[in-house]
Amino acid sequence: MGGCSLVPAYQRPEIALAPAWDAAQGASIKPASGGPWWEEFHSAELNEFIARGFNQNYTLKAALSRIEEARSIAQVTGATQYPLLSLGGDYQRENHTSTPKTANAFAAASYEVDFWGKNRAAADSSNVLANARVFDAQTLRMTLGANIAITYFQVLSLQDRLKLAESIAEDAKQVLDLVEYQASQGAVSTLEVAQQRNTLQTFQAAMPPLRQQRDMALYQLAVLVGAPPQGFKLKESSLQNLTTPSPDSGLPMGLLRQRPDIQAAEARLQSANFDVGVARAAYFPSLTLDLQKGIDTLTGSGIWGLVGTLAQPLFAGGRLDGQLHFDQAHVRELADSYRESVIEALQDVETQLSATRELDQALSLNEAAVMSAREAARLAQVRYRLGSTDFQTLLIVERTQYQAEDTLLQVRVQHLQSAVGLFRALGGDFAASNVANAASGTSASLASSSSTLQASHL
Repeated sequence: MGGCSLVPAYQRPEIALAPAWDAAQGASIKPASGGPWWEEFHSAELNEFIARGFNQNYTLKAALSRIEEARSIAQVTGATQYPLLSLGGDYQRENHTSTPKTANAFAAASYEVDFWGKNRAAADSSNVLANARVFDAQTLRMTLGANIAITYFQVLSLQDRLKLAESIAEDAKQVLDLVEYQASQGAVSTLEVAQQRNTLQTFQAAMPPLRQQRDMALYQLAVLVGAPPQGFKLKESSLQNLTTPSPDSGLPMGLLRQRPDIQAAEARLQSANFDVGVARAAYFPSLTLDLQKGIDTLTGSGIWGLVGTLAQPLFAGGRLDGQLHFDQAHVRELADSYRESVIEALQDVETQLSATRELDQALSLNEAAVMSAREAARLAQVRYRLGSTDFQTLLIVERTQYQAEDTLLQVRVQHLQSAVGLFRALGGDFAASNVANAASGTSASLASSSSTLQASHL
């Protein structure tokens, strides 16, 4: 018996989108593929950690519970569209006699006729808001997967840097042994011994902070995958075996369907739009029908009752106006929030594309610098042993090699992390099926209310 709706026709907020990414700089554009992007790094351990995180991370589990909460609220709100049915009975007798006077059994029904679509709009608002919770959980899942990968790479990088510091310190110890022997033979002064000992101690002093950073990142990784930090260890010990993928970026327009945070922002806007319809309908009369039908079990006669209640708000002290103005302002607020989420997503992708491009070059340059530093260190040691170069040159090349190799390891992990950041910025492991499943509730809700929206000409 629902009549017309007062829900405004929904329109997605307009926002200008560029045809291509600035940071792509003429590169061929392929559609972003989505799916399990972490497999592109070819690390079985990383795959295992992300699977554990998706199953065991407590923050993600809490987000899934919030979905069930929102769906339950939507179910409660949607119940107002249907009649309330109940069974009852009464039994009465006088105190001075054991003979029953009345004994009735009856069924009752109560229904609010939704002439103005108020209950339908409230139900649609709750349904769309529940879908926003689904997109929130997908956003959290997208961020969680990226954080697991980034932290995993950080642990491996710190382990590589520790190995480097230990290796360089061992080389410095061998040089120190040589200098001490030369000093004992009078070939060099104690100054050279002190300088080389200082170099060795500098390399050794770099190890405790690296171990502390590694442990902190390792414990953080344990929490992300839902495991206690005690006894948490990695099987892999180096970044060397990992492959750095090159994600396809697609076009800016694709973010509107790939990023769950954008979809969540739009779902909340749609929910607020339905709330405006609820607030508008509150100005109009409401009709409630109460029907009771039963039987007097003593006499066998039927009993029934029908009550219709028609209520028209006349004066509410500005409550109805205030609610309508609030809901309309809320729509404007969420429309701007939607636009903000879109441009922030665009900025996120541009930033990650720029980082990926520049780190590609930085990695190549630093690899060349390390090769040069290693060769310089080898030649310096040979020449020093032959007495054809001074000790200061040896000290300089030792420190230069360490700095070059340590910088390369830091750039390498940044390069891997930039690929993760780009996957995340593009929407994470979105896939057509995942997006369709997440949006199915929204689509069904909008489809079911399409006639309501079209009837808003009342």
